[in-house]
Amino acid sequence: MTARAADRARYDRATAQLDAPVAILDLDAFDANADDLVRRAGGKPIRVASKSVRCRALLERVLAREGFAGIMSFTLAESLWLARSGFDDVLLAYPSADRAGYAELAADPKLAAAVTVMIDDPAQLDLIDAARDGGGEVVRVCLELDTALKLLGGRVRIGAPPLPAALPRPGRRGGPRGGPPAGVRGRRDHGVRGACRRGRGRGGRAAAAVPRGAADAGGRAP
Repeated sequence: MTARAADRARYDRATAQLDAPVAILDLDAFDANADDLVRRAGGKPIRVASKSVRCRALLERVLAREGFAGIMSFTLAESLWLARSGFDDVLLAYPSADRAGYAELAADPKLAAAVTVMIDDPAQLDLIDAARDGGGEVVRVCLELDTALKLLGGRVRIGAPPLPAALPRPGRRGGPRGGPPAGVRGRRDHGVRGACRRGRGRGGRAAAAVPRGAADAGGRAP
């Protein structure tokens, strides 16, 4: 019997009493991969992509390790669930139109302190404020930046359209824009995913975040 077949037989015995679907994880390999990510990050904090680590216990395990800080979440509903589960630094990777989620976020100080949402257009600030339903907590936002590749003097452009510059308005405070270089991609590039400081606004309005350096774990967002 090959080593691979022996492992399969052992796994089958260990899970014989469990209903499918089930998953088996090699924790030694998991920890070794985490150590390698920290080494390659070169001292920058790593924000873990929850869409690639779909197990709360594993998120807790990796975030307890030196070099990891915070979660990059997939949806606003998941972000709120993670914050209720005790994670205190959750960055929503994508802009959202979940009005009920924004109302819940704006009404709960614990959630508002833990979750930062992503925007790529000033109109999304109006959507967030319109969805508050009376909630007065500051909703913290992170700017998704244009880091597209420009060729031929800007006549050829590969990437997402730029975020309009006229973002700050009364009741909101905008932060500086910037991000790491984008690769040549045919899809939207999230320039500051997992890389923002907390920003605070006035009057319970949306506040723009200030980017900082960070590394991402778990794969590129589509």
